[in-house]
Formats: sequence, C-alpha cells, structure tokens
Amino acid sequence: MSDVIALTQALLRCPSVTPEDAGALDVLQENLEETGFVCHRLTFSDEGTADVGNLYARFGTAGPNFCFAGHTDVVPVGDTDAWSVDPFNATIKDGVIIGRGAADMKAAVAAFATAAKRFIKESGDDFAGSISLLITGDEEGPAINGTRKVLDWMVKNGEKIDHCIVGEPTNPQELGDMVKIGRRGSFTGYLDVIGTEGHVAYPHLADNPVPHLAAMVTALDELVLDNGTEHFQPSNLEFTTVDVGNPATNVIPKSARATFNIRFNTHHSLDSLEQTVIEVLDRIAKECGCQYELDIRKNSSPFLTPEGEFSALIVGAIEKRLGRKPELSTTGGTSDARFIKDHCPVAEFGLISQTMHKIDERANVSDIEALTDIYADILKSYFAKDG
Repeated sequence: MSDVIALTQALLRCPSVTPEDAGALDVLQENLEETGFVCHRLTFSDEGTADVGNLYARFGTAGPNFCFAGHTDVVPVGDTDAWSVDPFNATIKDGVIIGRGAADMKAAVAAFATAAKRFIKESGDDFAGSISLLITGDEEGPAINGTRKVLDWMVKNGEKIDHCIVGEPTNPQELGDMVKIGRRGSFTGYLDVIGTEGHVAYPHLADNPVPHLAAMVTALDELVLDNGTEHFQPSNLEFTTVDVGNPATNVIPKSARATFNIRFNTHHSLDSLEQTVIEVLDRIAKECGCQYELDIRKNSSPFLTPEGEFSALIVGAIEKRLGRKPELSTTGGTSDARFIKDHCPVAEFGLISQTMHKIDERANVSDIEALTDIYADILKSYFAKDG
C-alpha cells in the first residue's frame, strides 16, 4: 500500500465530525513531523460555539511560502445502516476507498502531506522557500474557530503565505475536470413581517401579515440581480423557508417569517445587496402599510483569482499527469478559500465531488495517487519558477 493511501486510511478512521477532532490532527502532525515540519496546534474558542482544534505546519523559514489548506472535520454519517461498510473503517473495495471524508477532504489532506514529503526528500536543500499546511477542524461547521482565526494568528506571528491551494473536491465527473479560481459570495436574510393578531371573523380588527409577506417574497423573487460575468454565473436569490407557526385556523397570526439566501458575483458587494434588498422591502412595506424586521448575515464576499501564472502552473501539472485541461471555474458553494483570498492568491483543486456528504462517500485509490503526483509537480514547478 502506498504512503498516501495508508495516511488516508489513518485519517478516515478518526470519527472527526465537527467539532470533534477524534485524533485526526494527531495523525497528521506525527506524519509531518517525521519530515521536519514545525507544527503548531491552535485551539480557538468563541461564545456560543465549541472549541475547535487546528494545525499550522511549516517546513522551511524562507519565502516564498507555498501553502496547502484544507480540513479534517467531516459531516455526520447519517443513517449508519444505509452504508455498505463502516463509515469510519476506511474500507477499500475494487480500487475504491469508502468512508466519511474520503472525497471531502481527508484524502486530499493526505495527498498534501505526501506530496510535500516527496518533494522535500527529492529536493533536499536545493529549494529556496517554505511549504506549509493550514488544516482546520471547523470547515463543515460554523467556520468561526477555524481557518479565519488561524490566519489571524499567522499575521500576528509573522507567518506569511504567498500562494495557496485548497483541496476541496472540485471535479464534477473525472479528476482534472475543474479548478476553482473563485467563488460567489453568500448573503442571508431573515425577514419578519409584523401584523396584528385577531379573530378571522373580524379582520378589520387585525392586520394579517401573511399577504404582506407574500408580496415581499414575490418582489424579492422577481429581482433580476445581473446576467453574470465572464467568470461568474448570474447571481440568484432563493427562499429557503416561509413560516407562520400558527396552529389555529380561526386566528390571524401576529407575524410571518421567511428566510432567503443570495449567491452573488462580483457585480455586487455585501453592502450593495443589503441596500437593494432594503429598497425593495421598504417599497412593499409602504404599499402595504406594514412593518417588517430584517436580520442580515453577511456570510462572504465573492472573489476571483485572475487567470495567470499561478493558474497556468496548476493547469500544467494536471495536463502533464492526466492529459486533460481543466476548466477554470467559480461554480459551487463557499469554502475556506473565502478567508484565504485576503492573504494571497488562492485556487482549489481536489478529488471528484459526486459522493461528498453522501452515503458511501468514496474516492478512487488511483485518483488519490494521481492527485498526490499533481501536487508534487506543482511544488516542483513553483519552486523552479522562484528558485
């Protein structure tokens, strides 16, 4: 069994469901320290959230510092009986490794570490620079005590990264399909329309908030935010729930609520979206003569790492190993790259995404080994460029 597969299995056998680490960072730290990485275990806390462990490991002290970023926490397994194997046994069947976190993204973390070890062994003292790993246990959870706080710690301690690859599963069908060079932003709104409670037989003594909420939902749903950009699909606003919570059929409710999320491109900012939404709601509230409250969560801003030398280096390594030119994309949800982009150019490339968060999550053994080769080739090209 190859080193990368053995490390993948060791990580998969840790039931590290957010926020539990379950020994995953210990496994990784031991592996990295064998190569000479200096490891920092960083536990962060915040009010109302669980403490979370993180790891920052670095080999070398000089610049440039090439960083691999990822996470060892995983989502819950769901119905264990629905799995064909123990989700934390890292079973290999017919060239496929099955387990929670196989695709998202313990195998990629193992590939980071193994590629770095291989490159360091082959290069010895001949490369000028550093290699680092930024690994969190809080990516699948609230992402409060994870990557963002590690980056703050790095700034305070003089740790600078120059370029970064995040190992999220970016490929829709086959390894080498896609590299993410950006992500859309995320904006969440919690809308509460206030009425006056009353008896349904005496509507003139009440103010039903449900029609007012329906008008606001319709107006927001009909918004055309933009038509997309060269690199981004059009922004979209989607309602995720509408609630009244009224069990009585003869009572007009006091309030009605709805939640929506906007995924948006670089045509907008978090502040400009807030203004747009409020303008729509204010207009409807004036027309209806109603009151509303809006609680906003400005989750993340969109970002784009422009095509150039960095993306070309990644594409070149993929083409060399797989003979396939990946699409440079910004599709999908958010990742911790949204925090890293404020510190250095960042791109994402990992395994196939089809089974992430699903029953029998899996990854091809051959893909894990090929991904390791690609990461190692990226390091060779990167330090040859800067050396």
